[in-house]
Amino acid sequence: MLELRPNCECCDKDLPPESLEAVMCSFECTYCTSCADSVLSGICPNCGGELVRRPIRPAGKLVNNPASTKRVLKAEGCAPVKAA
Repeated sequence: MLELRPNCECCDKDLPPESLEAVMCSFECTYCTSCADSVLSGICPNCGGELVRRPIRPAGKLVNNPASTKRVLKAEGCAPVKAA
């Protein structure tokens, strides 16, 4: 089950479970669409994977399967991803 992390790893923007602005890679590294597009060019800086929109868990399912409250933040922020 997805963790649904609560924030962008780059800028620490809040990304609640219902956010349409949350994107993630296959390892669940989570970013806001602004950082994903303007800084990361759609590529996860941790694994090099594609960033895609995070699905929304229906509110009724959050009762028994809550989103994570653990914030993950890169202390140095995110550097732009360079092409391989």
